Amino acid sequence: MSLSPFHLAIPVYDLTKARQFYRDILALEEGRSSEQWVDFNFFGHQLVIHLHPQTESQQQAHTNAVDGHNVPVPHFGVVLPWQDWQRLAERLQQQGVAFVIEPYIRFKGQVGEQATMFLFDPCGNALEFKAFKDIGQLFAR
Repeated sequence: MSLSPFHLAIPVYDLTKARQFYRDILALEEGRSSEQWVDFNFFGHQLVIHLHPQTESQQQAHTNAVDGHNVPVPHFGVVLPWQDWQRLAERLQQQGVAFVIEPYIRFKGQVGEQATMFLFDPCGNALEFKAFKDIGQLFAR
């Protein structure tokens, strides 16, 4: 599967803390930056954090029920290969990262079975990291 990189720009109200999180906790490579924004290589995609006043969704996350968990909305993330997801989950757990939804297997034994975890960055942006043992199930019904 060949994909084009996406570009995603998100608001952060504390550029210093957000930069430290994406660079040091998630271990993303930093690209260009200014006093107002920072580019990151988000698993081959371009993520830009932009200085912006706190948004309503950053103050109080809305959630929807999915597989018995309250999933924060909005959220963004990436689908990783299974082993990469496992390594990331272990590394984040070792760093003591607080999860909104701890790493687990969702839809176990069903179509679309996947590994998933949710966390917030320091500015309240929700992230999801997931993996499929069978990537062909990504869009399965």
